[in-house]
Amino acid sequence: MDLSKMVPELLSALPLTLAIMAVALVAGFCLALLAATFRAHRIPVVSRLADLYVSYARSVPVVLQLFIAFYGLPWLMELSGAQLDVGATVASMVGLSLYHGGYLSEVIRPAYLAVEGGQHDAADSLGYTFRQKIARVIGPQALRIALPGYGNSVIYLIHNVALVMYIGAADVMATAHLVMERSYNQYQFATYLVLAVIYSLLCLIVWLIVRFFEHRASKYSLNSSPVKTPSLASV
Repeated sequence: MDLSKMVPELLSALPLTLAIMAVALVAGFCLALLAATFRAHRIPVVSRLADLYVSYARSVPVVLQLFIAFYGLPWLMELSGAQLDVGATVASMVGLSLYHGGYLSEVIRPAYLAVEGGQHDAADSLGYTFRQKIARVIGPQALRIALPGYGNSVIYLIHNVALVMYIGAADVMATAHLVMERSYNQYQFATYLVLAVIYSLLCLIVWLIVRFFEHRASKYSLNSSPVKTPSLASV
């Protein structure tokens, strides 16, 4: 098989793969923030539900989560009376968002809890609102702690996007299998090698972006200092 024909065909499915990954990144991050907030502050009932969600996302294999989303979403639509066609692409986005959110919450929550309690007290003493406290004091410090774990979680997500082919999503991996079947599986090694290059490049891009923000965060930490807790001598 001519690589000049195979590679463009594989790349034609890349936008769908990136779209699934992008939705899972954004939706998963929002879910992770909610779950981490509820669990960090131990809000009654809600924190227990967040615990169950995180346990599900981390304990159940990702491919099984995709199957649950694929068969469960139409069932939920039928129960609610909604006339929505939930295909493999939507199910992939939902399943991976739930997985990524649960996994990422275990990166965000420890980073938030790792910030010294005195920083919270100092921000409160300065009259900061909760949003100002997170944006100006707690968030930047927690971000530096969470960045390496966040980068790893994104790379794991890229790896797991390849599993959406099992529920029928026409991603890069599914397209590669179609290409191999058309050639009677004569060029499996070459096809898988091209796939390995594509996924390696995606992971490399994520690693470079995370490294850039880690460098920026380290420069910020050198040029600025956390809020100092007021002492009796300063009163």
